[in-house]
Amino acid sequence: MPLMPAAATDAQRRDPAARGRLIALLLALVLLWPMLQTSGFSLAPFFDSNNLKVVGGFLAQFLPPETSHEFLAYLGQASLETLAIATAGMALALLLALPLSYLASGAAREKVSLNPLTRGVLTILRGVPELVWALVFVRVFGLGPAAGVLALGLTYGGMLAKVYAEILESTDPGPARALRASGAGRLQALLYGSLPQAARELTSYTVYRWECAIRASVVMGFVGAGGLGQLMDQAMKMLNGGEVASILLAFMLLVALADLLSWWLRRALDTPPAARALPFGWRSAAMLLLGGIGLWASFWLLGIDWSALFSRDALQSMGSFVAGFFSPDLSAAWLRKVAQGLWETLAISVIGSLLAAMAGLLLALPRWRAPWNALLNLLRSVPELVWATATVLAVGLGPFAGALALALHTAGVLGRLYAEALQNTPTAPARALRLAGSCRLLAFCYGALPAAAPQLLAYTLYRWEMNIRMAAILGFVGAGGLGQLLYVELSLFHYAQASTVIIAMLLLSMAVDWSSAALRRAMR
Repeated sequence: MPLMPAAATDAQRRDPAARGRLIALLLALVLLWPMLQTSGFSLAPFFDSNNLKVVGGFLAQFLPPETSHEFLAYLGQASLETLAIATAGMALALLLALPLSYLASGAAREKVSLNPLTRGVLTILRGVPELVWALVFVRVFGLGPAAGVLALGLTYGGMLAKVYAEILESTDPGPARALRASGAGRLQALLYGSLPQAARELTSYTVYRWECAIRASVVMGFVGAGGLGQLMDQAMKMLNGGEVASILLAFMLLVALADLLSWWLRRALDTPPAARALPFGWRSAAMLLLGGIGLWASFWLLGIDWSALFSRDALQSMGSFVAGFFSPDLSAAWLRKVAQGLWETLAISVIGSLLAAMAGLLLALPRWRAPWNALLNLLRSVPELVWATATVLAVGLGPFAGALALALHTAGVLGRLYAEALQNTPTAPARALRLAGSCRLLAFCYGALPAAAPQLLAYTLYRWEMNIRMAAILGFVGAGGLGQLLYVELSLFHYAQASTVIIAMLLLSMAVDWSSAALRRAMR
């Protein structure tokens, strides 16, 4: 057998895609450089002894946690209130999502079409962050859980309706078309043709959104919407680190219990149904009964007087408040300021997501998962606004604090998702490379990573969509961007200027949705 020339051997050993990857990396650096500059990215604060002393003193205040009986009683009540706000908000979101998804979806239509008016309403509902809705409702209805429930209902109603519509559109249209052809109406075709196919996915996504609602209800407490967030905001303003530590521990426990319940429900959904005459078994009936009891208990605990929300005084207050937003400030000076805030928000979300993706991948690699999973749970359990209060102390006011806060929280989320994706990746390619003499790093980069890359990228894009909305409100604690502009203008009752900022948030949300959808189509 003739020997292969050395030049040919070197050519075969080269990575054929190396040039393309290098060009893509250089292009990404060119695009990211102005964002790094805008975000104020710098490693110097982490090596400044004065900053380290301040952060160390801040963290030292958290020990030991507050354990007095009086405070624990308040903590237990706030925890139940947070859970009740999330549950009641999801119930209101479902009431909005079901009819809106029916109107927006093209499923079970004789001629596939979409409702642009309904989809525009959904964009507005989910484009405005729930914290902004909460701030609006607090100013109209006063402090309390009612503002949190309404804010969650509007934002999550828009999110649920959009995803429900897309899930129904992705089902096999054959059964629904057959029902329409036999004379059934569209609603009947959806209920008996499309819904049975999508029921498991719809339920799974609803449970996941309930998990998110628990975290969001804590964040909304920072503007007076009740629950653990309001208790934490009061403790932080009083510089009581022991109380803050106890509240964080309670919230982590609440999130862990929600994750456990969510895991159990998803596992039940994945179990094939047993053969029986009735469509519902005892487990389904028990789940519906427990859900109904939980919903009743949530509204009973919150004690919201819904009639007061529709009283003449409340309607007049809401009308006058909303009317102030219909004359946005379009002066050139203010538009330049809003454009700068928009660019800062975009930079915060991109840099924060990029740092989180790198940290999440590193935390997802170790094989012994127990300590790393505990760290990931800690990172994602602490809300972004709480991380932002700590990062503001570490690096000062500005967008870099917001980027770091996003990176810390999102690293916990992506690390868990990345670890699951890598564990589900086929091991044969990496094992073959190891047997051929490659080191573990090369075997991972060329054997495991390419197979998992599409899913990892999809997770990263999804979190970027979430982060850009969160980046728009991190400014409420001094982390720059549109949120800081909005908080200042609302505090000064400058509704015309605040209206312009909210419009910018909506436009940014629409642009992110469009670009993310385009990237997903390009990945297919």
